[in-house]
Amino acid sequence: MSFLFGSRSSKTFKPKKNIPEGSHQYELLKHAEATLGSGNLRTAVMLPEGEDLNEWVAVNTVDFFNQINMLYGTITDFCTEESCPVMSAGPKNNKVEEFQENWNNLQDLMQSERSSTRRTLYTETDTLWYNQRYEYHWADGTNIKKPIKCSAPKYIDYLMTWVQDQLDDETLFPSKIGVPFPKNFMSVAKTILKRLFRVYAHIYHQHFDPVIQLQEEAHLNTSFKHFIFFVQEFNLIDRRELAPLQELIEKLTSKDR
Repeated sequence: MSFLFGSRSSKTFKPKKNIPEGSHQYELLKHAEATLGSGNLRTAVMLPEGEDLNEWVAVNTVDFFNQINMLYGTITDFCTEESCPVMSAGPKNNKVEEFQENWNNLQDLMQSERSSTRRTLYTETDTLWYNQRYEYHWADGTNIKKPIKCSAPKYIDYLMTWVQDQLDDETLFPSKIGVPFPKNFMSVAKTILKRLFRVYAHIYHQHFDPVIQLQEEAHLNTSFKHFIFFVQEFNLIDRRELAPLQELIEKLTSKDR
């Protein structure tokens, strides 16, 4: 939760997304914060008894956006067009294997799942480099339909702006009591979390030295561990997508199994 970062990490990359006070989602957020305070992250991510899974995922997705927003905000001076001309995670290698999600199937999925007002997702090419290098190309299916290669700061700006748009869309993330979540909500949430993971991966692989210099490594590790426990609990990110940080994931989670 955002309270983990204290007063030193007040800088954010994008405006913080606030859950309205007095709403049920706000109560869920406070419950999650209180549970996190116990120190048992495995328990903290579990669905509270009697609560709706979609609402629990929504509340936590908003919070992870805020956490990553603050984490990336602390190292933006180090993540530049010059230092990071490509959005990647891992050491550079010359051999490359590209895999592209089936464009036609994804377009069909988008058409069937979104309403006339929906602005959604699901279109990008990932480049998998041997020796654990991963390169990410951006597309959102609306403003940028063909995946483009861009710098890390540009990619993360696209990514965080896109996530912000999804979170602000009341038809996707309803905040009012009694308003149902759309049928494709979980698919949208999974895509958001998959993309947010990439910011963690980029920070760890490309900017961990500045994180140490800023004495933010404990905050980064706690936030990432919380994130991983949550997506593992509800199977929200495919294991293949987690490959850039698989060794770290094993290390951080091995003691809590």
